[in-house]
Amino acid sequence: MDRKILKIFAVVKKSRFAVLALFGVVYLAISTLLRIVLLISSWGVSKASLWELSQIFLVGTFYDVVFCIYFSVFFSLLLLFLPDIFYRSKIYKYTTFFFAFLLLYGLYCVTFAEWLFWNEFNTRFNFISIDYLMYTDEVARNVYESYPVLPIFIGIFFASALTFVLVKPALVGILQVREKFSSRLAFTISIFSLALCSYLFVGQSLRGLSDNNYINELGSNGPYQFVAAFRNNTLDYKTFYPLGNEAELSRRLKESVGKKNDEGGLFNIARDVVPIKNTEKLNVILISIESLSAEFLTRFGQKEDITPFMDQLFEKGLLFTNFYATGTRTTRGLESITLSLPPTPGRSLVKRPDNAKIYNLGKVFKDNGYDVAFLYGGRGFFDNMNAFFSGNGYRTVDQSDLEADEITFENAWGVADEDIYRKAITEANASHAAGKPFFYHIMTTSNHRPYTYPEGKIDIPSGTGRSGGVKYTDYALRQLITLAEKQKWYQDTVFVIVADHCAAVAGRAELPVERYHIPLLIYSPGHIDAQTVSKLSGQIDIAPTLLALLGIRYESHFFGQDILSDTFQERALISNYQRMGLYEDDQLTILAPVKQMTVIKDPLYNEKSIAADPKNGNVLEAMALYQGADFILAKRLNRWGEAVAKDIGE
Repeated sequence: MDRKILKIFAVVKKSRFAVLALFGVVYLAISTLLRIVLLISSWGVSKASLWELSQIFLVGTFYDVVFCIYFSVFFSLLLLFLPDIFYRSKIYKYTTFFFAFLLLYGLYCVTFAEWLFWNEFNTRFNFISIDYLMYTDEVARNVYESYPVLPIFIGIFFASALTFVLVKPALVGILQVREKFSSRLAFTISIFSLALCSYLFVGQSLRGLSDNNYINELGSNGPYQFVAAFRNNTLDYKTFYPLGNEAELSRRLKESVGKKNDEGGLFNIARDVVPIKNTEKLNVILISIESLSAEFLTRFGQKEDITPFMDQLFEKGLLFTNFYATGTRTTRGLESITLSLPPTPGRSLVKRPDNAKIYNLGKVFKDNGYDVAFLYGGRGFFDNMNAFFSGNGYRTVDQSDLEADEITFENAWGVADEDIYRKAITEANASHAAGKPFFYHIMTTSNHRPYTYPEGKIDIPSGTGRSGGVKYTDYALRQLITLAEKQKWYQDTVFVIVADHCAAVAGRAELPVERYHIPLLIYSPGHIDAQTVSKLSGQIDIAPTLLALLGIRYESHFFGQDILSDTFQERALISNYQRMGLYEDDQLTILAPVKQMTVIKDPLYNEKSIAADPKNGNVLEAMALYQGADFILAKRLNRWGEAVAKDIGE
């Protein structure tokens, strides 16, 4: 066997295809070094055993090799058809040197990008990286404002130059090789065969090394995962997820939202919601605060005293302490708050085509005579926000709508929170002067890397880290409430303060419940009494809870419930792009691709998952919610202006 291997190496060494092997070795070395760096940086949470370490490097190296095979396909065709006379020419030699250096530089840049991505999200490239690739201006500015970019790229240049010097002698030798076409064809066929086998038989299953998600990510290959994420940007629910009996799941879903099973067809949850109190046509300002994890607040255990205003405000309003975000991105939070709809696999609806005229919170207010607007501190084309909200009945106001004298500070992601808050006050005054109540949904940007904000506002220097971003967020919120108190409409206004998602999205478990814990406060002195609510709930419950507090009657297509109702069913939906979770009865039920069903008991303290019993009530509840959401979207049951009232499915 050893002689055969040596013979193969001898043949490769005498082939022009040895250049692919050479750069494959370089890539494997750099990728392994990166894996070691990422492992060390996350050692405190990965805590890999000796067996897990061996799996990380064996499986990780396997994925590295598979990526190299895919990468070699194009170059194998070039090497196959390139005439020998041109292959051995000086023009090709120096062209090869130039592109070899560019390839090395690109490789080091990708490695640096992987480190940045891990530093931010604790994962290899995934759906988020696909989204970021689409918004290069914001991402590039963010990196530039967050890191010493020039020294880093100079360092990458010298690393590339040093590596090129080391491989150049071998490269020179390879460029002198004479090789028959038949031999070149054999190598090309071999590479194509390996690529085809990899495509057919290598998937994501090998990454399931452990219940600890850090271990799985460390055993992955970033570029391979990037391509996999691009291929799986949307997932067909019926193809990939476990399915149950539609009639049974429809009955469960209708029961959970308080609708009789004999009304409407399959999964048709449209219903008339009649309030138990008189209508109060109060103004509403709903603020989605960027990345405001519950752990950043003193009320939930933070020790730095960086949220003094919110801590005071919590004592004066309706505070929900056991409240969870639905997803890990801003668009997922906006989707849940606006549509009161469970997440579906792949991208948020905010970013999908054909996402207009879906029954939503803003439509309810608009139907009741409100001025309805979405205000974003950044540029609304980012993440398709403006298109989504305008298509669903909102006016949109973003950074581009602010005059020069309305902007005191801006960074890669948008204007300072104070600036968008002042714009909201201006809009509210105009609406009030016109005699219209208003519902404004504000999305902030300041609590985001690079954590820069106007100097002199707080005692933490701008750009020094998350603590400063959180403290400035708290400061800006104080300015909003202080300024609002001076307006004529203040006494008749409800403020809803909630996070879009948590700052840290990764954890040891596939869906780390603690990384979805966020605050929710509903504040309106004179209208809503101060109270602390500890019921387990989530973002899809905001719309029905708010509308119940205001006593508004409406046609509901919402999956959420009024948290304050005596019949409220405590549960929270949490998800990432592929795994759909139901947190209920101290158990996390997870539905995943390849029709997997698992449960984690006591998920706040345990990440060990076990196979789920498909007859378990919580499992059936999870299937009812997620399969129901997919059915409703596919059949367009929650669209206005369409004939959706008919009994589809009967």
